Amino acid sequence: MKLEIYNTLTRKKEEFNPLNKTSVSYYACGPTVYNYAHIGNLRTYIFEDILKRVLLFNNLKVKHVMNITDVGHLTSDADEGDDKVELGAKREGKTAKEIADYYTNEFKKNLKDLNILPPDLWPKASEHIKEQIDLVTKLEKNGYTYKTSDGIYFDSSKFKGYEILAKLDIQGLKEGARVQENKEKKNITDFALWKFSPKGKKRQMEWDSPWGIGFPGWHIECSAMSMKHLGNTIDIHAGGIDHLPVHHTNEIAQSEAATGQQFVRFWVHGEFLLIRDDRMSKSKENFITLDTLKEKKYSPLAFRYMLLMAHYRSRINFSWKALTAAQVALDKLRERVYRLGPAKGSCPQYEKRFIEAINDDLNTPQALAIVWDLIKSKEPAPAIQGTLQKFDQVLGLGLRTSKKDQAVPKNVQEIIKQREQARQNKDWALADKLRGELEKLNYKVEDSKKDTIIKKY
Repeated sequence: MKLEIYNTLTRKKEEFNPLNKTSVSYYACGPTVYNYAHIGNLRTYIFEDILKRVLLFNNLKVKHVMNITDVGHLTSDADEGDDKVELGAKREGKTAKEIADYYTNEFKKNLKDLNILPPDLWPKASEHIKEQIDLVTKLEKNGYTYKTSDGIYFDSSKFKGYEILAKLDIQGLKEGARVQENKEKKNITDFALWKFSPKGKKRQMEWDSPWGIGFPGWHIECSAMSMKHLGNTIDIHAGGIDHLPVHHTNEIAQSEAATGQQFVRFWVHGEFLLIRDDRMSKSKENFITLDTLKEKKYSPLAFRYMLLMAHYRSRINFSWKALTAAQVALDKLRERVYRLGPAKGSCPQYEKRFIEAINDDLNTPQALAIVWDLIKSKEPAPAIQGTLQKFDQVLGLGLRTSKKDQAVPKNVQEIIKQREQARQNKDWALADKLRGELEKLNYKVEDSKKDTIIKKY
């Protein structure tokens, strides 16, 4: 059954077949580690995870690389302003390395909470300086660079087809509409490959180069690291739609100008998660973190479920009402899955429908609808269970099948016993206090006339 993916490069769905028949080279833009990821960022990583899981479900091997940007990403797309990581270091009174290490670890915790499969490689920009300098040197040799007072720039006018990916109207662009004005740039769309350290100012992260002491531009890292770890031409490059007009456009230009080969065969982009119809942004301080959802007692997988209810190429607005509905639906789904008992056999008709849905450009809303159709069907319970476990290989909702999978730690069991005793003694104040302790440990308490149900968030 053929797999079709929407290719931003051609603006249409295309049948996907990797260069190597059984193995996919897959690069995804990772985080700039100067602050917590917000849930708008995390929507991108969930979509990228679904894409990876669909590839695996189609019996393809996947070599997945995700970069960590710990140097070079400035506060302006015009290659101006402060380095975001060094700015974070000043904000918190730490070193740039401490900031990068801390937020890298926090990001990885988010991925684990959301049941996102980790990449095979996590290359860091700061650990690939040689590769980036070598790439700039090659571009210089090929005649694509020029020098200004603040760095080495790529001359975009020399690269034919620069505008294709983002369908840019370069003639119609005004300075400041896409990036801020830089008087020394030859063209509005030119970008920094290597930036010089400011005179009289010592940066925490700077290196010697053929052009002087400085640091790499933001865009060059992805080209250098993807080509080192995946080759000159890769099958898939995924990321958020916000990277389309500048970052990914620049990646194509510098990569293909250096090698003379196609850089990426399939560009796949996920749309924004909005808040009150506005894009989430750390600079606007209108963002929500995953920890905020957890503090409000929502399961991270309920957030994942909410996102799967929309297609990855559709903009959606975040609301607490929608997240609550997703939590209720996920709880019901888990309860139904548990009641089905052990898995045995499968439901071929439903599996065929599911594969058709996910292979149609990752149609997760349709895939979820098929899940509920299956649960409500008259198929044998063991076969339904077996099929649902296969579906969850793609959906990643952590559907469990036994009490063993939902084992409660001893300290939690002790609190539950104490609370039951308090309820029997009609000591409601103590019972409420113990409920609070359970909730701090991420266990939800549901009391009924007959018994008490404990669920992990």
